[in-house]
Amino acid sequence: MIIPSYNIMLVIASVLVSIMASYTGLTLTRGISELSDRQRKFMIVLAAMALGGGIWSMHFVAMLAMSFPIPISYGAAHTLGSALIAVLMCGIAFLILHYSGRSWIHIIVAGTILGNGIVAMHYVGMSGIRGCLPIFSPIGVVLAIAGATITGIIALRVSYAARSTQRILAGAVIFGLSVVFVHFVAMYWTQFEAILVRVPATPIIDNGTLALLVMLSAFVICGMFLLTSANLVFANTGSIPSEQHDLTTNGETTPAPSLAHGDHAELPASPELPRLPYERDKKTYFISCDQVVAIRADGHYTQLYTKDEKLFCPLSISDAETRLPPEIFLRTHRSYLVNINAIVSFERHKDNGMCQFDGVTSLKGAPVSRSYVPVVKERLGI
Repeated sequence: MIIPSYNIMLVIASVLVSIMASYTGLTLTRGISELSDRQRKFMIVLAAMALGGGIWSMHFVAMLAMSFPIPISYGAAHTLGSALIAVLMCGIAFLILHYSGRSWIHIIVAGTILGNGIVAMHYVGMSGIRGCLPIFSPIGVVLAIAGATITGIIALRVSYAARSTQRILAGAVIFGLSVVFVHFVAMYWTQFEAILVRVPATPIIDNGTLALLVMLSAFVICGMFLLTSANLVFANTGSIPSEQHDLTTNGETTPAPSLAHGDHAELPASPELPRLPYERDKKTYFISCDQVVAIRADGHYTQLYTKDEKLFCPLSISDAETRLPPEIFLRTHRSYLVNINAIVSFERHKDNGMCQFDGVTSLKGAPVSRSYVPVVKERLGI
C-alpha cells in the first residue's frame, strides 16, 4: 500500500483556484438573457470553460500537492478527457438555466449535472494515474456523488435566486468548496497500490508537463477572475450624481427628478402615476412608472429598463405588475412587462415576436412569447 504526503501550500492554492473559477464562471452568465441568441451561447461557452477549467485545475493542483514515494505520471487521454467532461457538463447546466428557465426543477437538474460533473472529472482523471493503481471505495463514490449533488443545487439556488454580486459570490464560495470537498472525500476513500505488471505504453504526461498545463490554466482563470471581479470591488464605490439630491430654490426644498441618472427631461413624470422602487449604493430610490420602458424578471426580483440604464428593483415581476396601470404596461412574456407607449415596432417571428424600442440604450427589445402574441397585437392595433 502506497501512502502519499501532501504539500499544504498547494492544497490551499487548489482551494483558491476553485473559488476563483466558480466566481468567474457564474459571473460570466450574469445578464446574458439580454443578449442575442448567438452572444448568449458564446458567453455560456466562456463560462463553461472558466468553471470547467477551474474544476479541472483544482483537481490537478491538488494532485500535484501529493508526493508519492514512486515516480507518477498521467495518461494523456484521461487527463485531457477529464477536462472536456468538466467543461461539457458545466455547459449543459448553464444551457438549462438560460434557455429552460430557473424554476426549482431546472435548478435541481442543472445543479445535479453541475455537481456530478465534478465527480465524473475526478474519477476519470484519477483513472489516468500511471505508476500506481488507484482503488476506489464504493463509500467514497457515494459520498462524493451525494455531496456534489447537494452543494451543486444549493450553489445554483443561491447565485440564481437574485443575480447580485453578493449572491454570485456566495454561490461561488459554496460551489468552489464543494469541488474541494468532492476531491478530498474521494481521495480519503481511495487507496494506492504499486503496479507489479507493466502497463502498456500509451501517451503520458509527466509531473513537470502537468504542472505547466495546470499553471497555464490557473493563470488564465486568475486573469478572468480579475476582470470579472471588478463588480465585486467597485460595486458600491460610485458616488450619487447631483440629480439624486434635493434641489434648493429660494430657501425651499424641491424634490429632485425621480430618475437618478441620465437625461430624462423628455419624459416628465406624472405625479398621479405609481412609482417603483429601485436600489443603488445601499439606498432605495423611486421612479415614476412612465419613465420605465420595460421590466424583466430576475429571480425573485426585477430589472427596470429606462432609456439610459438598467436599475435593480426589489419587487418580483408579479408584485410590480399589480402596482402598474394596465393601460400602460403590457405583459409580453412570463419574464417581461413592457410600457406600450415605448414600443416603436413589433417584429413577428414564426411562433413568437419581439417588441422593439427606439433610443433605448439599456435594452434592444423585449420578447413576446407565443401565448402573448394575440394580446400584444390587439393592444398595438395590428
